[in-house]
Amino acid sequence: MTEAIQTTPAAALRAHSPAVSAARARRWGAFYYAEQVLRVMKGYGWTIVMYGVGQPVAYLFAMGVGLATLVDTGSTAAFGGVSYLAFIAPALLVSAAVMTAANEFTFPVMDGFKWRRVYYGPHASPLTPEQIAAGQIIAVTVRFVLQSAIYFGVVALFGASPSGWGWVSILVATLAGLAFGLPLMAYAATVKDDRGQFAMVMRFIVMPLFLFSGTFFPLDTLPLAVRWIGWISPIWHGTELGRVFSYGYEEAPLLTVVHIVFLLGLAVAGWVLTRRLFAKRMAS
Repeated sequence: MTEAIQTTPAAALRAHSPAVSAARARRWGAFYYAEQVLRVMKGYGWTIVMYGVGQPVAYLFAMGVGLATLVDTGSTAAFGGVSYLAFIAPALLVSAAVMTAANEFTFPVMDGFKWRRVYYGPHASPLTPEQIAAGQIIAVTVRFVLQSAIYFGVVALFGASPSGWGWVSILVATLAGLAFGLPLMAYAATVKDDRGQFAMVMRFIVMPLFLFSGTFFPLDTLPLAVRWIGWISPIWHGTELGRVFSYGYEEAPLLTVVHIVFLLGLAVAGWVLTRRLFAKRMAS
């Protein structure tokens, strides 16, 4: 004879009232939208890993291991007294974040406004345009941090970050990505028809910055005709800052402050413009 199993009824699930849901959306809306963007990213996670980490690692191996064998081993003084591999590793870390920014803050923004109009669904809720913009930025920042951390782990395995402060280059790369990406996001919010503008950005802005920002050789070894590109490049400012933390690159403290202020200034200016342009675009 089996004993009857007594069960208690589960508590009924109750939805929040519209007022409570609206209040939570107004308070945490940016994080709600960031969660949605991260869930979308999860669907192509391996592509993110291969592009965001695999590509710079391939550069690191080809340039730092392959080309390094052709660089005169007696010329380490030209690279701050460290190996060529240690010299280029911070540059590739920062460049990876900037290239990711060039992808995440262009076509996805266009998609949100024009193609699939994914911004307008959340905007029909209590979420504001500023929260939607902030949510996208938060999600992409998480991607910056994760891919930079993985890439830094590879750099550390190569022995290319001898300083104990090398991990700070993860934050530097994230800041450089935002310094380049947020002004670009503001521009993308103004684009109403795709006529190849973003392809032009990749070819005539991102690639020159990558090549002429002291990535592979010190900036002062480049001709004056192209050296100015590095001075206005988030990649150069981020790279120089990353080298300070990665292996104790010696530079004037004032110049280190200039790097930080330049990157922060670009990021803040881009954020302010993005907020205004998102609000203007969704109001029209």
